[in-house]
Amino acid sequence: MTLSVRRALAAVSLGSLLLAPRVETRPRTLFTDAFDGTALDRAKWNVIVTGSGWRTVNDEQQAYVDSPDVLAVGGGVLTIRPRAHAGFRAADGKTYDFVSGRIDTRDRFEFTYGTAAARMKLPAGAGLWPAFWALGNGRWPDTGEIDIMENVGDPAWTSVALHGPGYFGNTPLVKRAAVDVTKWHVYDVDWTADLLVFRIDGREIYRVAKGDVEKYGRWAYDNPKHLILNLALGGGYPHGVNKTEKPYFGIPQATVDAIAGKADVLVDWVRVTQQ
Repeated sequence: MTLSVRRALAAVSLGSLLLAPRVETRPRTLFTDAFDGTALDRAKWNVIVTGSGWRTVNDEQQAYVDSPDVLAVGGGVLTIRPRAHAGFRAADGKTYDFVSGRIDTRDRFEFTYGTAAARMKLPAGAGLWPAFWALGNGRWPDTGEIDIMENVGDPAWTSVALHGPGYFGNTPLVKRAAVDVTKWHVYDVDWTADLLVFRIDGREIYRVAKGDVEKYGRWAYDNPKHLILNLALGGGYPHGVNKTEKPYFGIPQATVDAIAGKADVLVDWVRVTQQ
């Protein structure tokens, strides 16, 4: 084959590549719940109940219960509605003045790497502590925790964080993001083998690479994790921000009054995809 012929064939091959249609790869959906219907899908979610395999942590002031008054599905939305319930006795024998809701996908759906997202609308009120997060099975914090959206009742910001061995509690791997939490927003994290990128409505607010984490401790994000949605009341993180001691630890009277009215967390959908 002459040199000129080889060059002509190469040009044809290159032209074919340039003219070939681009193939778009769509993310594969691993998990989705749009909260259609009139009840929580128990095939996808566990409902956490305080005292039945779950104990109160972080000095929180609520008991988690399994009740349609607290966890309601309707109109394509999950509502987590805290309630004042003076003297409520949980299964562990302890009493609480508030009840609220917490659900997770442990042993029902777990994933390693992908994009976890939820569209949510939050209430304002110091000491309200809603969160959307992912957690591995095993001993905390060794198992690794990814806080995709966390709020302590301040309507002007949310936070994201990582907790793991050597960087838990008041973790150095944390970031606040300015946003009006009382409006609908999509909160998500893109999790890969060596990077986590957090976004609100597609806008990047924080990224943490494996090397950033390993300045403090072991990278704890190469194991399966399940999803959690919950609304805690009071406790260590809210108290650390609002410094309120009374009438409840981390909950001022104005928020007690708001809970007696309406302080709902609304979730439009939850989705996990993988490229």
